Amino acid sequence: HRPVSHLLKQRFAQVTNPPIDHLREREVMSIRTLLGPRAALLTETPDAARLVELESFLLTPDGLKRLALDPRLPFDVQAVDATFPVAAGPAGLEPALERLGAEALAHVRAGAGVVVVSDTGADDERCRIPVLLAVGAVHQRLVAEGLRTRTSLVAETDEARDTHDLATLLGYGADAVVPRLLLETVAALADEDRIGGDNPSAPVAQERLRAALEDGVRKIMSKMGICVLDSYRSAQIFEALGLAQEVVDRCFTGTTSVLGGLGFADLATVVLEQHAAARALGDGSDDDAALPSPGIIKWRKGGEFHDMSKPVVDALHDALGLGRTASTPPFVLDGAGTELVDGPTAALLRTAAAEGRTDLYRVFSATVRERPAAFPRDLVRVVGTGASVPLAEVEPVAAITARFSTGAMSHGALSKEAHETLAAAMNLIGGRANSGEGGEDPDRFRTRGTALDLDCRIKQVASGRFGVTPAYLANAEILQIKMAQGSKPGEGGQIPAHKVTDEIARLRHTTPGVQLISPPPHHDIYSIEDLAQLIFDLKQVNPDALVDVKLVALSGIGTVAAGVVKALADSIHVSGSDGGTGASPLSSIQHAGMPWELGLAEVQRTLREQRLRGRVRLRVDGGFKTGHDVVLAALLGADEYAFGTAALFAEGCIMARACHRDTCPVGVATQRLDLREKFAGTPDTVAAYLVMVAEEVRELLAAAGLRSLDEAIGRVDLLEPRTDLEGVAARLDVGALLADPGVGERRFVARQAIQDPRSELGDRVAEDALETVFLGGISEFAYAIAPSDRTVGARLGGAVGLEFGEEDPPGLARLRFTGAAGQSFGAFATRGVELVLEGEANDYVGKGLGGARIVVRPPADDAGDPVLIGNTALYGATAGELFVAGRTGERFAVRNSGATAVVEGTGDHACEYMTGGTVVIIGPTGGNIGAGMSGGRCFVLDEDGATLARVNRQLVEAERPEQDELVEVAALLREHATVTGSVRAAALLADWDATVRRLWRIAPETEGERVVRAGTSAGAAN
Repeated sequence: HRPVSHLLKQRFAQVTNPPIDHLREREVMSIRTLLGPRAALLTETPDAARLVELESFLLTPDGLKRLALDPRLPFDVQAVDATFPVAAGPAGLEPALERLGAEALAHVRAGAGVVVVSDTGADDERCRIPVLLAVGAVHQRLVAEGLRTRTSLVAETDEARDTHDLATLLGYGADAVVPRLLLETVAALADEDRIGGDNPSAPVAQERLRAALEDGVRKIMSKMGICVLDSYRSAQIFEALGLAQEVVDRCFTGTTSVLGGLGFADLATVVLEQHAAARALGDGSDDDAALPSPGIIKWRKGGEFHDMSKPVVDALHDALGLGRTASTPPFVLDGAGTELVDGPTAALLRTAAAEGRTDLYRVFSATVRERPAAFPRDLVRVVGTGASVPLAEVEPVAAITARFSTGAMSHGALSKEAHETLAAAMNLIGGRANSGEGGEDPDRFRTRGTALDLDCRIKQVASGRFGVTPAYLANAEILQIKMAQGSKPGEGGQIPAHKVTDEIARLRHTTPGVQLISPPPHHDIYSIEDLAQLIFDLKQVNPDALVDVKLVALSGIGTVAAGVVKALADSIHVSGSDGGTGASPLSSIQHAGMPWELGLAEVQRTLREQRLRGRVRLRVDGGFKTGHDVVLAALLGADEYAFGTAALFAEGCIMARACHRDTCPVGVATQRLDLREKFAGTPDTVAAYLVMVAEEVRELLAAAGLRSLDEAIGRVDLLEPRTDLEGVAARLDVGALLADPGVGERRFVARQAIQDPRSELGDRVAEDALETVFLGGISEFAYAIAPSDRTVGARLGGAVGLEFGEEDPPGLARLRFTGAAGQSFGAFATRGVELVLEGEANDYVGKGLGGARIVVRPPADDAGDPVLIGNTALYGATAGELFVAGRTGERFAVRNSGATAVVEGTGDHACEYMTGGTVVIIGPTGGNIGAGMSGGRCFVLDEDGATLARVNRQLVEAERPEQDELVEVAALLREHATVTGSVRAAALLADWDATVRRLWRIAPETEGERVVRAGTSAGAAN
C-alpha cells in the first residue's frame, strides 16, 4: 500500500544546500530533546539536564522496551493507541485522532517525558491509524497547547519502510521511530539466507539497514541545507499533493496543499480496505497465500499505474519501427525529401503518413490518454472557442517544432551516439537540443550548417561547470543556468565512476574513473543578486545568446521567477517532477518535486500580476509525450516545450532501468563500447516522432478554434474542470490552475532593451585588443577600473573562444588596470590575453578562466598583508594562471578544472571539488581545504601547524610533496615573485629548506581508498 507519507513531497533549498559530505554525522544522528515538565526554551535550569541522548533516531523494539523500563529515567514513558474500531467504519478515523491528541495531552500534563504513538494494537477488530496522521495529530495538539517542548514523541509502527516515511515522521514531530515490521522482515530474510551477498546474520543485516536509512535521511537533509537533525525535526518542510484541508489543518498545520484532495473518510476507507485484505490473507485458509506486489517501483500488469508503461512504450516503438514486429521497419527519411521547398518537417510528415505511421502514432496517443487521471492536466479538458477552424489555416508544423527542445541530458549520462542523435534530430526540425551539464565536444560546434548538424543550441551552465569553456559559451544560442531540476530537486547531477571514461573526462576536464557530482548550490549564487551577476556574465561572454534559468516546480516558484525576470533573464524553464534522469534515486523520483502544471500556473499568474510576462518566455518539461500535453501546457501559459524521456524512447530506449549501472542493453545510457554498438536510433526516428506530435498539436488547435500556439498561450478560459472523474481525482480542486489574473500579457511579446546589459569597459577592452589577438603581435593597453566595471575580459574571451576554440590565438594582448575591479574580473578570459590589476577586485575573479593569465598586485600605498580579491575566485576555471600577491576570500578555486594559481592566503573551503589544476597557498587558510577534490593538487604552507586540522581527511589526503613537486612549487613561486613583486614569495625562496618543511600537498585519496569509498556510496544510493 502507499502510506499517507507518499502524498507529501519533500521541498528543498535551492541555493544554500551543504554537500552531504560536510554534514557532521554525530550531530546529525543525535537527539537532544528537553524532557522535563517545566523545561523552557533558552532557560538554564536543572531541568535542562534531564535528557536522554540517543545515537540514532532509529530504535529497535528492544531498545524502546529498555527505554520505557529504565528505572533511572526521571520521567514517565506513556503510550497512546494509534488504532480505531473497524466497526466504526470510515467515520471512525477522525474521532480516533481527536482521542489520540487528548490522551497524549493528558500524559504530558501528568509528567510523561516520552509519548509513544503505537499501532501495535491493530487486530481483527481494530484497524491501524496511518502513523503519519497519528504523529502529526499528537504533535499539533501539543504545539497548540504550548506543551510540545516538555516531551518527546516516538513512533512505533509497522508502516514505516523507507527513507521518505522516516523523513516525514521526523519532519512532522517524531523524535525517534521504531520501524518494527521492517526490522523483523530483514531479520527473517537474513535467517533464511535470502539477502544475498555475504549472507549477513540478522543482527548484521539490521545494522546495515539502520545505516542505510540514516544515510538516506542525511541525504534528504542535505538537500534542504540542514546539517543537524534537530533543525529538520518538526520543520514540516513538505508540500502536499492530494490531501484535503481538513487533514492538513489537524495533522500537518501550515503545509501547502494547492489541489486539496483526500479527506479523513477517504483515507480511512483506504486503510480499512487494506485491513480487510490483510485479514483475508492471514486467516490461515490458504497456506500458499502471498502478499501481492503492486508494482510501485517497476511497472507490473494489473499493478499501480505507471505513466511510461510497457504498452505506451510499445505503441511508440511500433509507430517508429522500433517495435516488436517487422511490419513497420525503422523510419528512414528519403534523403531527397530534405531538399524540398517546404522543408524537412513536411517531408518527415509526408513519409510518416505514406507509411501508415501517423495512424500508429494516433494509437500511441490514444494509449497515453487512456490513463486514469494521474497529473493535474488530466483534471481539465479543452472547451475551445466554440467553433473549429480548417486545419489548413493553422500555423505549419515547422512553427510548432521550433518551440520544441530536448530535456537536459548530458553526454556522459547518455552515450555519444544517443546524445548526438538527439541534437541532429532537433536541428533537422528547427528545434533545440539541450547539452545537459556535461559540456560538449568542440568538434560538434563545427558541424553547424552541415547536413548532419550535431551542435546543441542550448548549452547548460550547472553548478559543476563541467565543460563550461569560453568556446562552449560562445557557441550557444541559449545559455541555461540550471538552478534546479524537477526529477531530483536539491541533488544536482551525478555520474558514477564507471561511466567517467577517458572521453567523458576529457570533455569535463576531470579524471577518468572518478565519480562526478554537481552539487545543488552554484558557489557563485547565494542570492538573487548573485544570479543576476551570472546572467550578466553570460551576456558579456556571448552577447548573441539568450539566458534561460531552470527552476523546479514547487509552491513559491512565482516569487523566485519574478526575481529571475528582474535579474534580466530571457526565459524561465519550469521543470516538473515527472520524467527525468535514470540516475535519480527513488527517494527523489517518487517523493520530491511537484508537477509542472502547478509551477507553471503560479509563475504565469505572478508574472502577469507584476507586468513581467510579456518580456520573458516560459518553457516547461516533465513527462511530455503527445500533442495533448503540448496544447494543455500552452493554454496554461507555456511558450515552449521540452521532451526528455519520450525523446529517448524515440531513439530506442526500452526502460531497462540500468542508466546508473552502465549496462544499457540498447546503447542509449552507457559508455561501454560493446553496448554502444547496439544503438539503433537515428535522427529520423526522433524527428518523425516530434513532427507527428506537432501535427497532432495542429489538429487540436483547429478543433479548439485556434490558428496558432500564440493564440492558445495563457488562455485558461478555454479550459474547464472535468466532470466525469471518480475517486480521488473527483476530490481535487483545479481552481489554482484556471485562475486568470486578468492583467498583463499572457505570453511572450518582445524582449526589452534592458535585457541586453553591457559592460562598457569590457566592450572597450574587446575592441582594443581583438585585432592584435586575432592577427598576431603583442600590444599593451592601460585602463582605470572601478567597482562598477563588471565582468571585464569576458567579451574578449568569448570572441577568442568562438574563433579559436581552445587553441592559442596568434597574438597577445596585455591589459593593465589600476583601481578596484568589480565582480567577475577576468571571467572566461582565454589564451592570448594577460590581465594585470594593480589594486583589488571583488568576487568571482577568473570565473570560468579559459587560458588567460591574471595578475593582481597590491596598490602602491598598501599597508601590507592585503586581502586583494573576494570570494569564489577561479570557480569552474579550465585553464590559465592566477597570481595574487595577497589573500583571497572564501571558496577559492572551487571546481577548478585546470588552472594554476599562487595566492598568499585564503578563507574557508579553498579548492573544494577541484577536478584538476594546481594551487599553491603561501599564507593562512581557513577550514575544509580540498573537500570533495577528485583531481588536481593543492600545496599549502603550514605556518601555524594547524593545516591538518583544517583538512577534511575523509575526502582528501595531506602528505609531504615529492621532490619533483617541490621543484614545481619553487618554479611557481619564482614566477609569482617575478610577476607580482611578492616579498613573501621571495622570502620563502630565500629560505627554501625551512619552506619545504612547512609544505603539505593536499590531493584526492589514493585510487584504492577511492574505489572502496565510491563502492560504499553507490551501494547506499542504490
